[in-house]
Amino acid sequence: MVPRWCPQARSGQATSRVHLGHCRLIQRFTATGRVQERRRPGRPKKTTPREDRLIERLALQTRTASSSIIRRQLRVATNTNISQQTIRNRLHGFNLRSRCPAVRPRLTPAHRAAHRAFCRRHVRWTRQQWSQVLFSDESRFTLNHNNDRLRVWRRQGERYIDATVQEKVAFGGGSVMVWGAFSLHHRTPLFHVQGNMTGLRYQDEILRQLAVPTLQQMGPQAVYQDDNARPHRARVVNDFQQQSGVNRMEWPACSPDLNPIENLWDELDRKVRSNHPPPRDVQHLYQMLQAEWKALPQRIFTTLVNSMRTRCVECQNSQGGYTHY
Repeated sequence: MVPRWCPQARSGQATSRVHLGHCRLIQRFTATGRVQERRRPGRPKKTTPREDRLIERLALQTRTASSSIIRRQLRVATNTNISQQTIRNRLHGFNLRSRCPAVRPRLTPAHRAAHRAFCRRHVRWTRQQWSQVLFSDESRFTLNHNNDRLRVWRRQGERYIDATVQEKVAFGGGSVMVWGAFSLHHRTPLFHVQGNMTGLRYQDEILRQLAVPTLQQMGPQAVYQDDNARPHRARVVNDFQQQSGVNRMEWPACSPDLNPIENLWDELDRKVRSNHPPPRDVQHLYQMLQAEWKALPQRIFTTLVNSMRTRCVECQNSQGGYTHY
């Protein structure tokens, strides 16, 4: 018998999932005298809840362990023999998936301490203060982009047909090294770095001709940011910056995720790769980089500058470690 308040007894009204659940419980209790569900038919699990937790713990202890290694460790610990697919199914139940690891520079305790100190000094900087920083860096772009994460759809026996083979060229088929800098309202021209960069070249070709004029346009409160590469910290460069009145920001080593220009290089690379036809040679690649650099919209620079406070907060929360940037 269905109770009068049960939604099944009310025709023409919207039913509630909660009320339907209550009705099922009452009907089950009326028919069987208990509210527990009957044992469902089907193949029982080959692992116990304790073994499932052990599988999760083994995966978390060694994040790089494969399903075959975890299977072998489980068999040694509990004498349970299950397939690798079962191992993966149990890990999926704990919301663990096999993914490619993020690539970041190695951080020593000294690096982490320097990151924390930098973030403590700048975490309360305002948007106006960050807008006075000229972020700079060099980046290398290759003519042929080798994407190791590319996936293709293929049938059995189609592994080596032209449509499913990713062709690679040694050393990317040639590359272009460029230097650039930007602030909230300014950007320098993109400079083609040819040959080895020395301290004297960095002073004459980049600082004197590009960085210093841009800093003068930004005003007396402008701050120059560059990384700790050897040419950037050469004695002639330090002397020139002091003579020119360049206010240089102290920058922690091995901190690309704190520098927003790294995200700008990724955006520039995507813009170039989306062009059809692709660049023919190195000179054509540099011309496309110049065109795309000039065409970058202002909203990208605004977003990157505004993200500096979040970067500092996230770096502090990770104790000077890695961030998602």
